[in-house]
Amino acid sequence: MIRLSGITPSGPVQLGNYLGAVRRWAAEGTEEDVYFIGDLHAMTTSHNPSRLRALTREQVAVLIAAGVDPRSVAVQSDLVRELGALTWLLECTCTYGEAARMIQFKEKSEGRASVRLSLLTYPVLMAADILLQGAREVPVGDDQAQHVELARVLARRFNGTYGEVFVMPQGIVPTAAARVRDLADPSRKMAKSSPDSAGTVFVLDPPDLVRRKIRRAVTDDLGVVRYAPDTQPGVANLLEILGACTAKDPRELADSLSGYAELKEATAEAVVEELRGVRERTQALLDDPAELDRVRAHGAERSRERSTHRLEAALRVSGLG
Repeated sequence: MIRLSGITPSGPVQLGNYLGAVRRWAAEGTEEDVYFIGDLHAMTTSHNPSRLRALTREQVAVLIAAGVDPRSVAVQSDLVRELGALTWLLECTCTYGEAARMIQFKEKSEGRASVRLSLLTYPVLMAADILLQGAREVPVGDDQAQHVELARVLARRFNGTYGEVFVMPQGIVPTAAARVRDLADPSRKMAKSSPDSAGTVFVLDPPDLVRRKIRRAVTDDLGVVRYAPDTQPGVANLLEILGACTAKDPRELADSLSGYAELKEATAEAVVEELRGVRERTQALLDDPAELDRVRAHGAERSRERSTHRLEAALRVSGLG
């Protein structure tokens, strides 16, 4: 059974990405799964081509350094011809109303005089990502569940109109992971593309910078270490990060810590140790571009072998083959 997950190179991989997804992919993934770098998705807003290229390579390296099976890693744009063809077929299956009511499109376009058409249509590209690979399961959070449902709608409509081609995907809720919040503003999630990097720990940050960011993390003026996400979100965030890095319950950790300074020091050291090996292995891969190119080419070929027959069938039954 194929399971598909993706990460978008809108910024460097950060601690929330690693603890919430990448580490789980390494632990639970099989060689049948697909973990793709969604560089095409990163183009729905203004981007710098050189930076996009560098971030894409960095994310490939981080996934492999974290222990994700290299055979399962692919870069979205390496299948741009196949995805472009299938996206067009699916756009001819999707209605404007279905695309326009996607919550992320509404949120990201609100108040803007002009938005790229790709912001409207990228959920159809996401459907093509899923359907091209024949994924049966797509782990998603609440912000992407609507897009998986659109993929199901389009697969059902295409199959019903032209003939059975696509596997019906199912969105699934991934196993619980740390809810990593921004260190400077715990009311929001830690994000790759945050305008203020002071609250974001990146996987490739050097240890001293990691420590400095965590020592400056926002807490409160209560002075009591306890796990209370609603009333002490900053403290709870540090406890969750510490718990995720040490495999301990945040509530139990709270009972063992005497103050905020001790909490921050313990969290900083735990994060530094958690990321140390990944950072070092990532840098070694980035210093070996030939190996990265080999892994990327192999991932593209494997994805192409798995999907070519499906694309050819879709083109044929829709009258283009």
